[in-house]
Amino acid sequence: MKTYVVGGAVRDALLGLPVKDHDHVVVGATPQEMMEAGFRPVGRDFPVFLHPQTNEEYALARTERKTAPGYAGFLFQAAPDVTLEQDLARRDLTINAMARNEDGSIVDPFNGRADLAARVFRHVSPAFVEDPVRILRVARFAARFADFSVAAQTNALMRQMVAAGEVDALVPERVWQELARGLMEQKPSRMFDVLRECGALARILPELDCLWGVPQSAVHHPEIDTGVHVMMVLDLAAQRGEPMEVRFAALTHDLGKGVTPPAEWPRHHGHEAHSVRLVEQVCQRLKVPNDARDLALMTAREHGNIGRALELRPDTMLRLFERCDAFRKPQRFEQMLRACECDYRGRSGFGQRPFPQAAYLLQALQAARAVPAGQIASETASRYPDQAQRIPEAIRQARVAAITPAWQAARPDDD
Repeated sequence: MKTYVVGGAVRDALLGLPVKDHDHVVVGATPQEMMEAGFRPVGRDFPVFLHPQTNEEYALARTERKTAPGYAGFLFQAAPDVTLEQDLARRDLTINAMARNEDGSIVDPFNGRADLAARVFRHVSPAFVEDPVRILRVARFAARFADFSVAAQTNALMRQMVAAGEVDALVPERVWQELARGLMEQKPSRMFDVLRECGALARILPELDCLWGVPQSAVHHPEIDTGVHVMMVLDLAAQRGEPMEVRFAALTHDLGKGVTPPAEWPRHHGHEAHSVRLVEQVCQRLKVPNDARDLALMTAREHGNIGRALELRPDTMLRLFERCDAFRKPQRFEQMLRACECDYRGRSGFGQRPFPQAAYLLQALQAARAVPAGQIASETASRYPDQAQRIPEAIRQARVAAITPAWQAARPDDD
């Protein structure tokens, strides 16, 4: 029995990056021998075990054979005579197909170290085409290692997989899992670059793919292209360390511009309503978690109003707060403002421009939330015991009055 550290731990160590998790391959052992040594079995499809002390994963060396379309259509074989090289050969990329021996030496049968040095993602073998999840993984790795490129031969295989319909066999949960992980990498736009280059984005997220080539007003968007703008917004959200929900809202806020008639270009009047419908469509199809869905829907619907916040009257601002449920969920409202700030600054030459709308709206919301709604309700009920319908309007009037000083202070030059 011999054990090796494999995959990402070897890759990241060679790149000088911190290693978070260690995966191990065991050669020359049976499941019974692993359990006799104290390892706990956890794998359903093939033998994987947890170390009795470290809880790290140890998998028996295995081979695989494609038996059906999609990423789940594989038959695995784990046996004591499966070699380390056979196990590594089934992996996706050469940079992930290296192992470290117990003495620290590197086993590199597919020249992964050379591809690390060249900053290239290259498939290990033609069997790459058998698993469509590998397209998503390559794209996600591109978001993490932004200076890497996809080898031309590997991109050709990915295009072949898209044409063969392999991507269409992916289950929504797995698509979302990989996209969400990629959104949290240092340059998430690279993930979508790779998916576009091989044609997969048009199958996975057609609502996003169609944004490239759609023009916007050069006055407000010097970068012109809507797809380019959305990627700038997304990367800015990543640079600011925003959570996944804000990044997803940044990604989807302008989906409606892909379906506005060309006659409305480059202004895209009313694109927010189209965006809401398309965000709902994407979230339903990919089974996006509720928190990400709700923030994305709100951002798609309101980002135009947020941009015009300094023009809104107090009663209009209050209706904005009410639509966004900001009194109950002020933190989500603040997240939307951060997504909208990324939208504003994610444009050519806009990166350092001020965005006073966020502080202004938060100040107004704080003032409105400070209104003693319970006390007003009690006083109104005492004064009009048979007219309960007066209570909501009394509270609204008090909140508008609380917002008004901030509104007046924002326009000192008004008569």
